[in-house]
Amino acid sequence: MHARPVILFPLLLLALLAMLTLWIDYVVQAPEPKTDGSSRHDPDFIMNNFVTKRTDLNGNPRYVLAAAEMRHYPDDETTELVRPRFTQYSVDQPYTQIEGQRGTVSKDGETVEVMDNVKVTRQASANSAELVINTEYLHITPDKDLVKTDRPVVITQGKTVIRGTGMIYNKELQTVQLQKNVRVHYVRPAVKSGKKAAAKPGSKKR
Repeated sequence: MHARPVILFPLLLLALLAMLTLWIDYVVQAPEPKTDGSSRHDPDFIMNNFVTKRTDLNGNPRYVLAAAEMRHYPDDETTELVRPRFTQYSVDQPYTQIEGQRGTVSKDGETVEVMDNVKVTRQASANSAELVINTEYLHITPDKDLVKTDRPVVITQGKTVIRGTGMIYNKELQTVQLQKNVRVHYVRPAVKSGKKAAAKPGSKKR
């Protein structure tokens, strides 16, 4: 009379354990991958000969960002650039152009990174010769006119060459600050003699 409940108890326990196993497997298993492509790092659009411009309140150009190709990725909202070219402008001052092989634009569009064979060229002015900076990486904050790097840089202006590691370039103030390991090779400009050459014997002045 009491055998039936004794037999059912192990069966109920096994069923409970089976249901518990299925529930744990459902909880811990990885979610199925999305099929809409949003989880992959694939560009959702590509643009050739990309150009974007920014002006000040008076309509004067502040900067122009261009690239041979631009790719936008929806999974992290980043933008990659191929052969980027960033040009900064200031009223009544020479413009500065930054070129590299690769680049990125942050999600919020506040910063631009330029990488690989980076060259900065500040055009010559009435008071200074052309300034060229070579490095491998630059971090640009366009709205603050700031360019930074923690990599080695080589600065050339005329016959003067300056080498260092780490740099802050302020376009608005027209200043370049090197952080460490600074070495300077300075060539003094030739001084023109104010003396007139003596006339050779037998020569006549005209």
